Amino acid sequence: MNPGERTVDRYLTGSELDGFRLGEHIHTGAMGEIFRVTGRDTGFPMIMKLPRSGRGASQEGLLGFETESLVLPALTGPHVPRFVAAGSLARTPYLVTEWVEGESLEQLLKRSPLPPVEAARLGAALADAVHSLHLQDVIHLDLKPDNAIVKPDGRLALIDFGLAYHAHFPDLLAEERRFTAGSAPYISPEQVLGTRADPRSDIFALGVVLYEMATGELPFGVPSTLGGLRDRLWRDPVPPRVRETAVPPWLQEVILRCLEPNAEDRYQSAAHVAFDLRNPDQVVLTDRSSRFNESGLMEQVQRWWRARGMHSLPRRLPRSQVAAAPIIMVAVDTTHPDDQRQPALQRATAQMLSLSGEFRLICVSVIRGARVAEGAGVSEAASEEHREHIVRLLHWVEPLRLPPRRLSLHVLESASPEQALLEFARSNHVDLIVLGAPSPEQVRLAWWRSVASGVTANARCSVYVVRIPEPGDT
Repeated sequence: MNPGERTVDRYLTGSELDGFRLGEHIHTGAMGEIFRVTGRDTGFPMIMKLPRSGRGASQEGLLGFETESLVLPALTGPHVPRFVAAGSLARTPYLVTEWVEGESLEQLLKRSPLPPVEAARLGAALADAVHSLHLQDVIHLDLKPDNAIVKPDGRLALIDFGLAYHAHFPDLLAEERRFTAGSAPYISPEQVLGTRADPRSDIFALGVVLYEMATGELPFGVPSTLGGLRDRLWRDPVPPRVRETAVPPWLQEVILRCLEPNAEDRYQSAAHVAFDLRNPDQVVLTDRSSRFNESGLMEQVQRWWRARGMHSLPRRLPRSQVAAAPIIMVAVDTTHPDDQRQPALQRATAQMLSLSGEFRLICVSVIRGARVAEGAGVSEAASEEHREHIVRLLHWVEPLRLPPRRLSLHVLESASPEQALLEFARSNHVDLIVLGAPSPEQVRLAWWRSVASGVTANARCSVYVVRIPEPGDT
């Protein structure tokens, strides 16, 4: 390729490359070009990325291409485009992946600020995608609205892994110290300090996107200097409710917790962010929720002084860090609060919680739906029954003496307790289900039909079944 020659000038629509036929040219970026392509019967539409190469090509762009070629083939699931093929950097570099159908968050943000319910729905979908990456030991490190595609089914896919970190591959960008290796409005304090191995960097960027969706503005603007970037190590953003009065206190609480400059003060898992965004009534409000001003001058000066010597250290594997902040669900039979199995279930739950300092405990009770009948009294009776079972959950969990921010209580209505528990666990990224075994009589009669057996057989996470010792057991 001649110096200054654009990739799009070399490869035109209709030309072929390694059996792929280039179609519509759909994007020109700083790092290269993107074409639609055909040539393989994959069953889904494809695109080809062609990085700029030859003399004058950006070293950053080529490193990004090589990084994405390493990371994408190792990823699976609905939150990433499917990998098809990659060309050799030594010969003709290219990357062919699935074209993800949908609308980017960047397009949706054109009508921001979004209603709080919509911002929370999209934010939860983004948190789901981030959590999926972290479970695969990958940190995206370039989360921003135009790298997030909302699919027709409501799930969200992340694209552009050129700056990503994979714990099991060489980090080609480890020595990259230029803040331009990322998008300045979304870069975390850890990235400013040169650390790429902390998954909580993605949670900070998630907070920036949430802020943008809720207010229509960026919390730290668009800094153009390293000094401007370092401001986020000590300065508070303007509270979202100051910029948009429709933002409810619970949403401000979530956003500002994501944006804490000290990673230890943030959410420790994207799954916890998704849970709070889907369950606003369970969000524990702190002073963040009612904040209408930035911190006082003296506090900001103290933060600035501490930030002068700050440095961030590499963390555990992303998956290990997520595992250290588990979501544990315990199924409590509030219909029979005096059942002899309840104390054993409480003791087992306490033992599980003692293994982590960053857990979230979800106590769930499943009751049958309200009977079909006429009259306004039916809904009132159902609400009263729901409240009664919440009270019973509160009594059940009281001996555990948990801080409110570690606890959520839910009463589900379903004719199938097994299916209700399984669906709730799946949609809320539960890591461990704790539930009681059937009574000895139930085991002898029909273990295979019990709730415990169904959950154990079909859960996508770990299940711990608590059994009451029978007389004579040792």
